[in-house]
Amino acid sequence: MLKDLFRKTQYATVSKMAFTKLEEVKPNIPSGMWSKCESCGSILYTEDLNSNLHVCNRCNFHFRIGAKERIRQFCDKDTFNELFKEIKTQNPLNFKGYEEKIKSYKESSGNDEAVVVGICKLNGLKIALGVMDSYFMMGSMGTVVGEKITRLVEYATKNKLPLIIFTTSGGARMQEGIFSLMQMAKISAALAKHSEKGLLYITVLTNPTTGGVTASFAMEGDITLSEPSALIGFAGRRVIENTIKEKLPNDFQKAEFLLKKGFIDDIVHRKELKKKIYIILSLHGVIEDE
Repeated sequence: MLKDLFRKTQYATVSKMAFTKLEEVKPNIPSGMWSKCESCGSILYTEDLNSNLHVCNRCNFHFRIGAKERIRQFCDKDTFNELFKEIKTQNPLNFKGYEEKIKSYKESSGNDEAVVVGICKLNGLKIALGVMDSYFMMGSMGTVVGEKITRLVEYATKNKLPLIIFTTSGGARMQEGIFSLMQMAKISAALAKHSEKGLLYITVLTNPTTGGVTASFAMEGDITLSEPSALIGFAGRRVIENTIKEKLPNDFQKAEFLLKKGFIDDIVHRKELKKKIYIILSLHGVIEDE
């Protein structure tokens, strides 16, 4: 019995190979397989989200999408013909680091600038189309953005085409200063000539549409549509509250608030947008291109 008191306890040993094997059988989940909804926080299977036009199937939150994806969703297949791609961004104020930033956004977004313009067909109807891209410097409006949109408007006027522009922007591009702000008047002047010819101009406001874009061509459409819950405004919420010394409503600058106040004509779900605009074009006498 005394010997038993000093006897060493035998412990089970575990081989390191066991842990190695456990690590080997861990599930390998590919990056990007799941996405989180910015509104309701739901975890969504990315493939399902893509097939649902990047709209949350739980709360109908509309995710931001790039210009290329918007064109793919909206235009008839293989009908989009990009125009004015040769216009390149310069650095008129010699703003430090601007060229490097432009190069970086070109690589990350796959676009040359914050807007893509061209001609396409919508259920057989020929239209002039401009699509802004919030993934390129937050869709900020510089000289090239203004020039491309102006030339698109002039092309639509010359060829008697209806014009549709999808807007999304953080406002004027600070790296180009006054040159950026001048684009507001330039585009508005071209739109006035388009209107004088009796041609239709439809704007679709997407999240977010703010600053100088809102103060010019975004709100100048003959018909102004918006996606649900899009942020639309000129100055920021805090700036306005500090200026007027009042607390603004919780839904201030949301599409639903603007619709209630008469600033926009309708809010359209992304799935219904193509059908809705086709009906509007047909009612305004736009016929299929022969």
